[in-house]
Amino acid sequence: MTLLCSVLLLVTARGVLFSSTPPTVAESTVTTYPVQGVVEKIAPDHQLATIHHQTIPGYMMEMTMDFPVKNPEELAGVNVGDKITFTLHVAEETDWIDHLHTEGHSLKTPSDDVAPPVARLSNLKLGDKLPDGDFVTENGATMHFSDFHGTVVGFTFFFTRCPLPDYCPLMNRNFEKTRKILLSSPTETSKWQLLSLSFDGGFDHPEVLSAYAKSYRNDTADHWIFGTASAKTLAEVGAPLGLMIMNQGGSMAHNLRTVVLDKNGRIFHQFNDNSWTPSQLAEVMQEALKETPEK
Repeated sequence: MTLLCSVLLLVTARGVLFSSTPPTVAESTVTTYPVQGVVEKIAPDHQLATIHHQTIPGYMMEMTMDFPVKNPEELAGVNVGDKITFTLHVAEETDWIDHLHTEGHSLKTPSDDVAPPVARLSNLKLGDKLPDGDFVTENGATMHFSDFHGTVVGFTFFFTRCPLPDYCPLMNRNFEKTRKILLSSPTETSKWQLLSLSFDGGFDHPEVLSAYAKSYRNDTADHWIFGTASAKTLAEVGAPLGLMIMNQGGSMAHNLRTVVLDKNGRIFHQFNDNSWTPSQLAEVMQEALKETPEK
């Protein structure tokens, strides 16, 4: 995929997320991986560490990620720039790290390869009309946001190869639950739509999206479309919403943006992390349905 790198800044994969200590998960459902990396940032509460990790064989390419730390006390004495080893635990719907050990200090400044966020990046705000971006659906059709005029739209960005269960897969699990809530509510069922838009155009072709979508929608596609955003859409819609993407050797580091548009294509609400719930999204979309007169 060709990204407009002059517009999309380089960031860590989960640099804007709020995380908490991971829940207890049955041992049989967890896969573990030994990992090496360099610490780039430590959250004040020590519950999150940003680490540039080496390739994790059989799971993930080298990249920079934010990892929830199971036991914050393990970060005592660990500093930015330290080389560490740790264990990554991946369950069906969450992940975390533990068994952190310092192996020395890196001579390279951790953020040398990462452009700092700037205030001007996110320049679309509530009430603004969304640019009329285009995307190719799982059926191979080209659509635009304007095709949904008169409809409340909830959309999020993802890519099918995202390996972490509390990241892209969580966005689509949340959409799955949101759709169930809205379908079972007395809302105007013909006036809302969910869109899951991939930014991985080099891999997420219609046939890939179609197969991926079935794992969340089964055989019922009502009110939920999967598509791949064009490079123009990523530049003119994604970047002004604060979406940041970095192509990292076969995988992608990115943050999250989930947006609700009113019936006139204006931004009604925006979620900037993974902490929102399906009921919150459903409530916002129902509010938009009630409060927005169609023009």
